[in-house]
Amino acid sequence: MRELRKILYVEDEPDIQAIARLALETVGGLEVQICASGQEALDIAEAFDPDLVLLDVMMPGMDGPSTLAALRKLPSLADKPMVFMTAKVQPHEVLHYREIGAVEVIAKPFDPMTLAAQVREVWSSTQG
Repeated sequence: MRELRKILYVEDEPDIQAIARLALETVGGLEVQICASGQEALDIAEAFDPDLVLLDVMMPGMDGPSTLAALRKLPSLADKPMVFMTAKVQPHEVLHYREIGAVEVIAKPFDPMTLAAQVREVWSSTQG
């Protein structure tokens, strides 16, 4: 199984970006590229070549589902696991996110001490 090393995180809120970077880089030892918008993610995703993509659902402009659909059209990201991070985790919402291509949904607010472990579990479940 390939090791999880690089994460692209699309999140418009600076405070959450900072906590996630701390959780994933400092606690988790992962390389993280943060984008503040779906368009920014599209601009750099192929060059960064992430192992896994984390997406906020509610963002101005291009929301998470639109960003996921656009990233899937890039050949190098078509099969990469994509995970939504959102406070909207009602069962019907989670089902919808899975139907449109997310492999998992991580609830916000997340625990910075366990976020990297959660992401690694998701990664492991996709490496079958």
